Amino acid sequence: MDIIDESAIVIQSLSAGWVGNETIQVDMLRLDLIHQVVSGNKWYKLRNNIEHAIEQGRNTILTFGGVYSNHLSATAGAAKAYGLSSIGIVRGDEGQITETMKQCRDRGMDLYFISREDYKQKADPDFLQQLSEQFDRPYIIPEGGANEHGRLGAEKIEWEIPEGYTHVCVGVGTGTTFIGLRNALPADVSLLGFVPMKQGKYLADEIRSFLREGRDTNWTLFDEWHFGGFGKSNDELVAFMNEFYSVNEIPLDLVYTAKMMYGVRAMLADGYFPEGARVLCVHTGGLQGNSSVRDNLVY
Repeated sequence: MDIIDESAIVIQSLSAGWVGNETIQVDMLRLDLIHQVVSGNKWYKLRNNIEHAIEQGRNTILTFGGVYSNHLSATAGAAKAYGLSSIGIVRGDEGQITETMKQCRDRGMDLYFISREDYKQKADPDFLQQLSEQFDRPYIIPEGGANEHGRLGAEKIEWEIPEGYTHVCVGVGTGTTFIGLRNALPADVSLLGFVPMKQGKYLADEIRSFLREGRDTNWTLFDEWHFGGFGKSNDELVAFMNEFYSVNEIPLDLVYTAKMMYGVRAMLADGYFPEGARVLCVHTGGLQGNSSVRDNLVY
C-alpha cells in the first residue's frame, strides 16, 4: 500500500534572476509534494522499514527524535496510515509540547520524554533491548531512519533525477539520504551536502563508513550556514525564505532546505559552480517544521 503520490513530483527551474548567472541552471526536485505529512525524503527512509515491520508481524513502530523532529511527525503519520501504533522516544522534557509534538499525538503517537544524557544511548544495544522489553517488542527505527532499510530507500530518490546534472545538493541530518544518493548517483555527479548544525562536518566519517566501493568520491559537506544550530533560525533566514518564495513560488522549510538554498545562493555569488553547471537541489519536505515562524512567512 502506497500512501504517497510519486506522480506529484516535479522538477522546477529556479528564476534566472535568482540564480544570477545565465550560464548556470539551478532546478529543484520537489519531493515535498508527495504527501502533506510523510513528505520528501522521510517517506523514502520509512517505507522499507515499515514494510519490513509488517513482514515481521510487528504492530508498533518505535523511533527517536527531538521536539521539532520531522522524522517523528512523519513516522506517526506513516504508522497511522498503515494501521500501526507508534511510540516516540523524545529528547527533551514533557513541558516542551511544540506544534510538532502536538501533531505526533494527533496522529496517535505515544510520546516518552527522556533527558539529553539518556538520549545519547539511542544506539546502545542494551538500551534498545530495555526499550524492546518495556514496550512489548516494537519494531525499532533509528533516528532519521538511519539504518540499512532507510539507506536503501533513499537510493530510490535517484530514480527521480534525470541525466545531465553536474551537481546535486541535499540537506544532511543523520546522513542517511546523502549516503543513499551517493551510492546511487553516477560517480561523476558532484554531491553537495548542507548540514544545518554547528560543526556538522563530523558526519563525514559516518557517511564514509556506509559508502560502497568506488562511491567514496566527488562529495562534500558544508556546515557554514547553520544559523545558530539545528532547528535555529533568525530574521535573516526568514526574510530569505519569503524572498525565495516571492521569486520562485516554492515554500522552504527552515530546518533543512532553507539553509541549503541560502548556502547555494552564497556559493553562486562566490563563483563556486563552473560555467555551464546544471545544479539540482533536493527539497526534502518537512514544511510542518515552520510552525515556530509561521506568522512571519508569506506562505
